[in-house]
Amino acid sequence: MHVAHLSLTDFRSYASVELGLEPGITAFVGPNGQGKTNLVEALGYVATHSSHRVANDAPLVRQGAARAIVRCAIHREDRRALIELEINPGKANRARLNRSPVSRPRDVVGLLRTVLFAPEDLALVKGDPSERRRFMDDLLVARSPRFAGVRADYDRVLKQRGALLRTAAQQRRGSRGSRRAEADSAFAAAGAGDVLSTLEVWDAHLARHGAELLQARLDLIEALRPLVAGAYAALAPSSAPATLAYRSTLSTGGDDAEDEDAGKPGSSDAQTLSTDLGKTLEERMRERLLEVRQAELERGVTLIGPHRDDLILGLGELPARGYASHGESWSFALALRLAAYDLLRADGGDPVLILDDVFAELDSQRRRRLAEIVAPAEQVLITAAVDDDIPPELVGARFDVAEGSVTRVR
Repeated sequence: MHVAHLSLTDFRSYASVELGLEPGITAFVGPNGQGKTNLVEALGYVATHSSHRVANDAPLVRQGAARAIVRCAIHREDRRALIELEINPGKANRARLNRSPVSRPRDVVGLLRTVLFAPEDLALVKGDPSERRRFMDDLLVARSPRFAGVRADYDRVLKQRGALLRTAAQQRRGSRGSRRAEADSAFAAAGAGDVLSTLEVWDAHLARHGAELLQARLDLIEALRPLVAGAYAALAPSSAPATLAYRSTLSTGGDDAEDEDAGKPGSSDAQTLSTDLGKTLEERMRERLLEVRQAELERGVTLIGPHRDDLILGLGELPARGYASHGESWSFALALRLAAYDLLRADGGDPVLILDDVFAELDSQRRRRLAEIVAPAEQVLITAAVDDDIPPELVGARFDVAEGSVTRVR
C-alpha cells in the first residue's frame, strides 16, 4: 500500500496544497513551525479519523475557514481508491469514496492503514492509561474496521449510563448541607426503583459491548507480546526485556488510584480470571457492575469497563512508567509502533510508515537501528528539521517545506 496523492484545502496552515507521492522514502524537511507535521497529520487523520496532536477537530481547520477537506489517493496492490474527508467542527463530518458519498465517515476507515511515530508517542510509556487504551483501540480498528462501530457503541452506552448515574448521585446527595438520612429519603422519593431498573438495562448493553471490546484487546495483547519484545531487544539490546500485561477492572477495585498493583508487570488478566471462574467476560462484567453499584451511585461514574483498564508496560520485573530512562522509554514507545506495523503487515500489505520528527529525539545508535528496521517498508514518510537528522539509510525523495509552500527538490 502507498499514498499516490495528497490534497489539502484549509487544513491547518494550508489554504491549498497538492502533493504527488510514490513508494519508497520521502522526506519533508524544513524549520519547525512551517507545516511539515500538518502534512503527515492529514494522512493519519484519513487512516484513523483522529489526530495524534489534538483531541478534537477544531484546530485542524485553517483559521477563518468553515471546514477543511483532505483528499487522499491510495494504491493497494492493483486497486486504487480516492478518499475525501470533509471536516466540520461542531457538525457531522462527511466522507466520499471514489467521489461517491458514504453514509458514515467511519465506513472509509481502514482503507488507508498507517503507523505513525511521533514525539507524542513518549506518552505511551510515561502518560496516562488513556494513551495506551487509545493505542490498543486504534490498532484494533486498523486491523478490523468493524471495531470502530464496537467502540462507538460502547462509548454511546457509557455516556448514557454515566448521565443516569450522575442524576442519581445528585438526587442521592440532595441539597448542599442536607443530612445523609434526608438525602437517602429524597433519593427514594425521586424514584430510586426506576433508576435501578434503568441501570440494569444499561448494564446489559455495557457488558455486551464492553466484553467484545475487552476480548479483542486481550487477543491483541497476546499477538503483540512477542513482537514488542523482539522490537525492543533490537532497539535496546542491553536493556531488560520488554513485557506487556493487561490490567482490567474486572479483577481490581475499579479505581485506578486505589489499586496498589496498578503499575506492576503481570497484573491481573481478565481473560484468565473469567476462565477460572467458568464465566464469560460479559457475565463477569455484569457481576462486577452489581458489586460496585453502591459506589457508582454515590460517585456518579461508571467504575467497571474497558474505559478504565490499562496496558501495563514492563522492563523485566519493573514497570516502565516511573523506572525506565528517557532512552528506554523512547525505545519502548518505538517498539510498540514497530510491533503494530509488523502485525498489520502480517494481516496483508505494508501499511504506510510515518516518522514525524522522530530521529532528532534519538541517539545515534537507536537512530541507526530504527532506520535499518523501517528502510524495507513499501512507503516511508519522514519529517525533519534538517537533513542531518535523516539517517543515510533513508535517502529518497525530498520536499522542502517553508512559509506554507511545499517544493520537491529531489
